[in-house]
Amino acid sequence: MTMWELMHDRAVDPAVRPMTASPDPGQPPAVRTKSELCADIRDRPTVTLVVNARSRRGRRLYARACRLLRAEGFQMVQAMAVTVPGRLGDALSAAVTTGADLVVVGGGDGTLSEAANHLAYRDRCLGVLPLGTTNNFARSLGIPLGLDAAVRTLAHGKVADVDLGRCGQRLFTNLTSLGVSVEVAKRVKPALKRVLGRTAYPLTALRVLPGHAPFRACLTTGDDRYEVRTHQLNIANGRFHAGREIAGDASIDDRLLVVYRLGTHSRMRLVTATLRHALTGHRRQIADRPFLTGRDFWLEADPPQLLDVDGEVRGSTPIQLSLAAEALRVMVPLDFVDI
Repeated sequence: MTMWELMHDRAVDPAVRPMTASPDPGQPPAVRTKSELCADIRDRPTVTLVVNARSRRGRRLYARACRLLRAEGFQMVQAMAVTVPGRLGDALSAAVTTGADLVVVGGGDGTLSEAANHLAYRDRCLGVLPLGTTNNFARSLGIPLGLDAAVRTLAHGKVADVDLGRCGQRLFTNLTSLGVSVEVAKRVKPALKRVLGRTAYPLTALRVLPGHAPFRACLTTGDDRYEVRTHQLNIANGRFHAGREIAGDASIDDRLLVVYRLGTHSRMRLVTATLRHALTGHRRQIADRPFLTGRDFWLEADPPQLLDVDGEVRGSTPIQLSLAAEALRVMVPLDFVDI
């Protein structure tokens, strides 16, 4: 049987999903409950703001974000617009230590992934300002993409704890992938993203694909082993990929990683699958044939492959992929379903 036939037969049993996060030895555990943390943010509305000014809308909207936060009654402990590559991590490390319960971060998926690595398992809440190109993480949380509405969510939303994925020692908010996406992450031009938005990614992929060779990926989970030959394999924690839904019932808070490929080893099928996903998304359920779900995978590839982790090229196969359940506290709209 192929990997995809086995996946179609494997049902998801919600009764066996863990409901609490495992402590991370590298991070202090959260102390307050979600409701207590939310109440403290409302009683003492202090925030630290970090904006990646190199993100698609970061530089242009930084000053406006400051004004909107103040207009909603937030007191700014510190505000930083990061313009120098490589300084974002330092800014986020400093933000965590300011004493503000709400650390507001503006940028794209890569920026918010970096923020999640600094805030995971901490007694702090992440506030999201989606200022990037595809904003998959914000979409997965149901956060409005407009700046005014996103700030209102910070002022009137609730604290939820959501899942993260783990790729080796690196946490990810949305997606780890291998194949064509790695070359796209290397080559997509920031100027093209600013002009075309998320359309820049499939266009760059079409340029990369003619010279890309397929690879064989093998995933092992428990006693089960799955193999597939493809140009593109994705391991998703979030609900969205390239701004489109991965599956109708996927969630960033469902205690599952979702594995799926785009196309096959055929370049033409990858083009078709990429364009279909860019236009409509998968429009399927995660129990359907294209998806493998689980919480822990050992991933190998032949030949070995580099990895795209939330839009940044980090690490390579072989590598362990696992779920970090309820690892991150984040401010979300009141109607977000927090399991």
